[in-house]
Amino acid sequence: QVRLVQSGGGLVQAGGSLRLSCAASGRSFSTYAIAWFRQAPGKQRDFIAAITWSGGSTAYVDSVKGRFTISRDNAKNTVYLQMNSLKPEDTAVYLCAARRAIMMSRTPYDYDSWGQGTQVTVSS
Repeated sequence: QVRLVQSGGGLVQAGGSLRLSCAASGRSFSTYAIAWFRQAPGKQRDFIAAITWSGGSTAYVDSVKGRFTISRDNAKNTVYLQMNSLKPEDTAVYLCAARRAIMMSRTPYDYDSWGQGTQVTVSS
């Protein structure tokens, strides 16, 4: 397993941008697929975006396509989520997750390492 530490997030007005980072410890980071999920109070944990170990493939939920971009820098053991054109409905706790697999997954139960979570609040 890898240990994931998140940074970024905060309060932003609608239409603004934020970048989340997910830094991993461990020497095998480049063999992990990484995903971002979010969870609003009282709601389930929803898939947002994922990236394969190589960064060659990505996936997004329809509601963030064209606004969010997931990327990774394996030399820095870090995955990023660039969020643009933020909307109030994007408000949630955002979590990164890792699974040691070639394939991405949209299911939270497929991931075995999680970041601590970071709050993103978008005001209208």
